[in-house]
Amino acid sequence: MRLIYERVAGLDVHKKTVVTCRMRVTAEKRIEWESKTFGTTTAELLALHDWLSEWECSHVALESTADYWKPVYNLLEGEFEVFLVNAQHVNKVPGRKTDATDAEWLAELMLHGLLKASFIPAKPQRVLRELTRYRSTLVRERSRVVNRVEKLLESTNIKLTSVVSDVMGVSARAMLEELVRGSTDPQALAELAKGRLRQKTKALEAALVGVVEAHHRFILAQQLGHIDFLDEQIEAMSAEIGRQLERMSQSGPTDGSAQPDQSGQPDNSVPTEPPPLSWTEAVALLDTIPGVDERVAEVMLAEMGLDMRQFPTAKDLVSWAGLAPGNHQSGGKRYPSHTRKGNNPLRSMMTQAAWAASRTKETFLKARYHRLAARRGKKRAIVAIAHSMLESAWYMLTRRQPYQELGGDYYDQRKKENKVTYLTKQLTRLGFAVTLDPFPVAA
Repeated sequence: MRLIYERVAGLDVHKKTVVTCRMRVTAEKRIEWESKTFGTTTAELLALHDWLSEWECSHVALESTADYWKPVYNLLEGEFEVFLVNAQHVNKVPGRKTDATDAEWLAELMLHGLLKASFIPAKPQRVLRELTRYRSTLVRERSRVVNRVEKLLESTNIKLTSVVSDVMGVSARAMLEELVRGSTDPQALAELAKGRLRQKTKALEAALVGVVEAHHRFILAQQLGHIDFLDEQIEAMSAEIGRQLERMSQSGPTDGSAQPDQSGQPDNSVPTEPPPLSWTEAVALLDTIPGVDERVAEVMLAEMGLDMRQFPTAKDLVSWAGLAPGNHQSGGKRYPSHTRKGNNPLRSMMTQAAWAASRTKETFLKARYHRLAARRGKKRAIVAIAHSMLESAWYMLTRRQPYQELGGDYYDQRKKENKVTYLTKQLTRLGFAVTLDPFPVAA
């Protein structure tokens, strides 16, 4: 088999050890290799770095094992071409499974150029990823605490969730705080309603009659305090994410995107591509998609990056995110299959954005959702909408153009145009010359 690289290494990374195999091709075209086990402390990883440098290894391969690969990757990425590979793509023949043979197998595949590296963004984007992912963790924790509040209210027979849509809304929150203070008068509690909720005063009075004891008030106070704490944490994380985006925008492109001309000389050449976007400009650009707000746009950029050249087509991006249907074909027939695994944070956020887009007014995405849901069901329709939104994001970032809204009546207009075309062809076949003159629109 053809040798692509001359000096490589394979790493089998674990929590406490890194089993390493280095390989090189001699002048006689023979393959030499050595194996050694290192620890995972910083001193041991530095020793690993020096050990690989002794043979001047150019490429290093390691599997994406939990989070154990991250410190190894961070330490080696500056000196070596590090390939982080999917463990499912390097399965061995069963029967020879040891850490040493795993490292040797990775090195051998690397030697022949048979490994495909996973997408690992530049360090500033990885920092942004960690920030957005932790904020998502805080948001999920807040949702869990809100669910506990609803469960506590049900145990006291306070049916507030049957009347209000958001138990943490302004009116409902004021009622809960009065319950914590010891108020049990349903009429006084119902008077705290604001806005359109005041139209449901009678229903609120009936829902606020329950049996709330001292320990219920104590637990509810703790839960409300926990929610306030999480709100502060989420706000602080959002502020830090904004600062990180500003720092990345000021430092210029770090992902291989085109650099502006710094020569000071007039450029008379014809531009081959639009000027590069800053990270903050990209957030504003993605914000034009229905269902996408600033928070969703930040997660999208943190996961997929700003430079779309790493995804040759929009379909590659959608497949990487896990929003593309599986490809199952046998005997000349295609069979339905589930979507494949992909980038979970991006997939989850795009699904949430798709649900939001399905509730927008007079938009193409809403019309497409209802059209698909009627035939395929709501869940499949949401995946399809998320698919379409991510494809749109790829084109928007590639062309540096905002979202083009087709309108909620797009399918109705297309159906009308197709029907006109069909009837015109039918009349033409019957020997008639057809001239279409639309009725004048009434003023």
